Amino acid sequence: MSKVGKKQINIPSGVEIKLNGNLITVKGPKGELKNIFSDSLMIEIKDNTLQILPSGIVKKMKGEVFAFWGLSRALIQNMILGVTDGFEKSLDFQGVGYKAVVKGNDLVLELGYSHPITITAPNGIAFRVEKNSIKVAGIDKDLVGRIAAQIRSKRKPEPYQGSGVKYSGEVLRRKAGKKAASTA
Repeated sequence: MSKVGKKQINIPSGVEIKLNGNLITVKGPKGELKNIFSDSLMIEIKDNTLQILPSGIVKKMKGEVFAFWGLSRALIQNMILGVTDGFEKSLDFQGVGYKAVVKGNDLVLELGYSHPITITAPNGIAFRVEKNSIKVAGIDKDLVGRIAAQIRSKRKPEPYQGSGVKYSGEVLRRKAGKKAASTA
Protein backbone atom coordinates (compact mmCIF):
# COMPACT_ATOMS: atom_id res chain seq x y z
CA MET A 1 0.00 0.00 0.00
CA SER A 2 1.11 3.52 -0.72
CA LYS A 3 0.99 5.71 2.39
CA VAL A 4 0.75 8.87 0.30
CA GLY A 5 -1.57 7.45 -2.36
CA LYS A 6 -4.33 6.30 -0.02
CA LYS A 7 -4.85 9.77 1.50
CA GLN A 8 -7.86 11.67 0.18
CA ILE A 9 -7.50 15.09 -1.42
CA ASN A 10 -9.96 17.78 -0.34
CA ILE A 11 -11.19 19.88 -3.25
CA PRO A 12 -11.51 23.54 -2.18
CA SER A 13 -14.42 25.69 -3.32
CA GLY A 14 -13.78 27.43 -6.61
CA VAL A 15 -11.86 24.45 -8.03
CA GLU A 16 -13.44 22.33 -10.75
CA ILE A 17 -12.03 18.90 -11.65
CA LYS A 18 -13.00 17.04 -14.83
CA LEU A 19 -12.06 13.46 -15.71
CA ASN A 20 -11.93 12.26 -19.30
CA GLY A 21 -10.42 8.77 -19.36
CA ASN A 22 -6.81 9.19 -18.19
CA LEU A 23 -6.85 12.98 -18.64
CA ILE A 24 -7.56 15.09 -15.55
CA THR A 25 -8.29 18.81 -15.88
CA VAL A 26 -8.13 21.09 -12.83
CA LYS A 27 -9.60 24.58 -13.24
CA GLY A 28 -9.39 27.28 -10.57
CA PRO A 29 -9.17 31.03 -10.04
CA LYS A 30 -5.55 31.27 -11.28
CA GLY A 31 -5.89 29.09 -14.38
CA GLU A 32 -6.21 25.56 -15.72
CA LEU A 33 -3.85 22.56 -15.64
CA LYS A 34 -4.11 19.22 -17.46
CA ASN A 35 -2.24 15.97 -16.90
CA ILE A 36 -2.45 12.36 -18.12
CA PHE A 37 -2.24 9.54 -15.58
CA SER A 38 -1.60 5.80 -15.73
CA ASP A 39 -4.28 3.27 -16.75
CA SER A 40 -3.48 1.27 -13.62
CA LEU A 41 -5.12 3.90 -11.38
CA MET A 42 -8.76 4.90 -10.89
CA ILE A 43 -9.67 8.43 -9.84
CA GLU A 44 -12.97 8.92 -7.98
CA ILE A 45 -14.60 12.21 -6.96
CA LYS A 46 -17.18 12.16 -4.14
CA ASP A 47 -18.45 15.05 -1.98
CA ASN A 48 -15.58 17.49 -2.63
CA THR A 49 -12.94 14.82 -2.04
CA LEU A 50 -10.80 13.04 -4.59
CA GLN A 51 -9.59 9.48 -4.05
CA ILE A 52 -7.03 7.61 -6.15
CA LEU A 53 -7.16 3.81 -6.11
CA PRO A 54 -5.34 1.09 -8.02
CA SER A 55 -7.62 -0.56 -10.59
CA GLY A 56 -9.01 -4.04 -9.81
CA ILE A 57 -6.65 -5.91 -12.15
CA VAL A 58 -3.55 -4.33 -10.69
CA LYS A 59 -4.32 -4.72 -6.97
CA LYS A 60 -2.22 -7.89 -6.77
CA MET A 61 0.82 -6.22 -8.34
CA LYS A 62 3.36 -4.33 -6.27
CA GLY A 63 6.28 -1.98 -6.68
CA GLU A 64 5.85 0.29 -9.66
CA VAL A 65 2.06 0.62 -9.33
CA PHE A 66 2.31 1.74 -5.71
CA ALA A 67 5.04 4.23 -6.57
CA PHE A 68 2.85 5.71 -9.32
CA TRP A 69 -0.09 5.75 -6.92
CA GLY A 70 1.69 8.07 -4.47
CA LEU A 71 3.22 10.13 -7.28
CA SER A 72 -0.16 10.64 -8.96
CA ARG A 73 -1.74 11.79 -5.71
CA ALA A 74 1.09 14.29 -5.12
CA LEU A 75 0.83 15.61 -8.70
CA ILE A 76 -2.94 16.15 -8.41
CA GLN A 77 -2.48 17.85 -5.03
CA ASN A 78 0.11 20.19 -6.61
CA MET A 79 -2.27 20.93 -9.49
CA ILE A 80 -5.00 21.94 -7.02
CA LEU A 81 -2.59 24.11 -4.99
CA GLY A 82 -1.29 25.70 -8.19
CA VAL A 83 -4.68 26.81 -9.52
CA THR A 84 -5.69 28.20 -6.10
CA ASP A 85 -2.51 29.75 -4.63
CA GLY A 86 0.20 29.36 -7.27
CA PHE A 87 3.88 28.62 -6.69
CA GLU A 88 6.89 30.90 -6.41
CA LYS A 89 10.65 30.28 -6.29
CA SER A 90 13.04 32.99 -5.25
CA LEU A 91 16.67 33.26 -6.36
CA ASP A 92 19.35 35.66 -5.11
CA PHE A 93 22.30 36.84 -7.17
CA GLN A 94 25.52 38.38 -5.93
CA GLY A 95 28.58 39.59 -7.80
CA VAL A 96 30.29 42.63 -9.25
CA GLY A 97 28.22 44.02 -12.12
CA TYR A 98 25.49 41.38 -11.86
CA LYS A 99 22.07 42.70 -12.91
CA ALA A 100 18.67 41.33 -13.81
CA VAL A 101 15.94 43.18 -15.73
CA VAL A 102 12.49 42.08 -16.89
CA LYS A 103 11.65 43.19 -20.44
CA GLY A 104 8.16 42.06 -21.39
CA ASN A 105 8.16 38.25 -21.05
CA ASP A 106 11.95 38.04 -21.02
CA LEU A 107 14.39 38.03 -18.13
CA VAL A 108 17.70 39.62 -19.14
CA LEU A 109 20.64 38.63 -16.94
CA GLU A 110 24.07 40.22 -16.85
CA LEU A 111 26.21 37.76 -14.91
CA GLY A 112 29.78 38.71 -15.75
CA TYR A 113 29.85 37.21 -19.23
CA SER A 114 30.68 39.23 -22.34
CA HIS A 115 27.02 39.11 -23.38
CA PRO A 116 23.65 39.35 -21.64
CA ILE A 117 21.67 36.13 -21.14
CA THR A 118 17.98 36.20 -22.09
CA ILE A 119 15.48 33.71 -20.69
CA THR A 120 12.00 33.80 -22.22
CA ALA A 121 9.13 32.96 -19.89
CA PRO A 122 6.94 30.10 -21.13
CA ASN A 123 3.14 30.40 -20.87
CA GLY A 124 2.05 30.55 -17.25
CA ILE A 125 5.38 31.85 -15.85
CA ALA A 126 6.03 35.39 -14.63
CA PHE A 127 9.32 37.00 -13.55
CA ARG A 128 9.78 39.74 -10.94
CA VAL A 129 13.07 41.40 -10.00
CA GLU A 130 13.59 43.20 -6.68
CA LYS A 131 17.10 44.51 -5.93
CA ASN A 132 19.27 41.36 -5.87
CA SER A 133 16.51 38.75 -6.07
CA ILE A 134 14.56 37.14 -8.90
CA LYS A 135 11.11 35.68 -8.31
CA VAL A 136 9.71 33.01 -10.65
CA ALA A 137 5.94 32.52 -10.24
CA GLY A 138 3.35 30.31 -11.92
CA ILE A 139 0.65 27.69 -11.41
CA ASP A 140 2.65 24.63 -12.53
CA LYS A 141 5.08 23.60 -9.75
CA ASP A 142 7.25 21.51 -12.06
CA LEU A 143 7.63 24.29 -14.62
CA VAL A 144 8.42 26.92 -11.95
CA GLY A 145 11.15 24.66 -10.54
CA ARG A 146 12.64 23.91 -13.96
CA ILE A 147 12.81 27.60 -14.95
CA ALA A 148 14.37 28.50 -11.57
CA ALA A 149 16.96 25.74 -12.06
CA GLN A 150 17.67 27.02 -15.58
CA ILE A 151 18.31 30.54 -14.22
CA ARG A 152 20.58 29.16 -11.47
CA SER A 153 22.55 27.09 -13.99
CA LYS A 154 23.60 30.23 -15.90
CA ARG A 155 26.03 31.15 -13.10
CA LYS A 156 26.16 28.71 -10.19
CA PRO A 157 27.49 30.14 -6.92
CA GLU A 158 31.21 29.62 -6.44
CA PRO A 159 32.53 28.55 -3.03
CA TYR A 160 35.23 31.20 -2.47
CA GLN A 161 33.47 34.57 -2.72
CA GLY A 162 29.93 33.18 -3.00
CA SER A 163 29.19 35.12 -6.18
CA GLY A 164 26.63 33.67 -8.57
CA VAL A 165 22.93 32.82 -8.58
CA LYS A 166 21.53 30.74 -5.71
CA TYR A 167 18.13 29.84 -4.31
CA SER A 168 16.95 32.03 -1.42
CA GLY A 169 17.79 30.20 1.77
CA GLU A 170 20.33 27.93 0.08
CA VAL A 171 23.37 27.40 2.30
CA LEU A 172 26.66 27.40 0.41
CA ARG A 173 29.71 25.48 1.53
CA ARG A 174 32.40 28.12 1.66
CA LYS A 175 36.07 27.32 1.17
CA ALA A 176 39.06 29.16 2.54
CA GLY A 177 41.31 30.76 -0.06
CA LYS A 178 45.05 30.35 -0.33
CA LYS A 179 47.02 31.49 2.68
CA ALA A 180 50.39 33.22 2.56
CA ALA A 181 53.33 31.13 3.75
CA SER A 182 54.49 32.17 7.18
CA THR A 183 58.05 33.49 7.47
CA ALA A 184 59.40 31.60 10.46
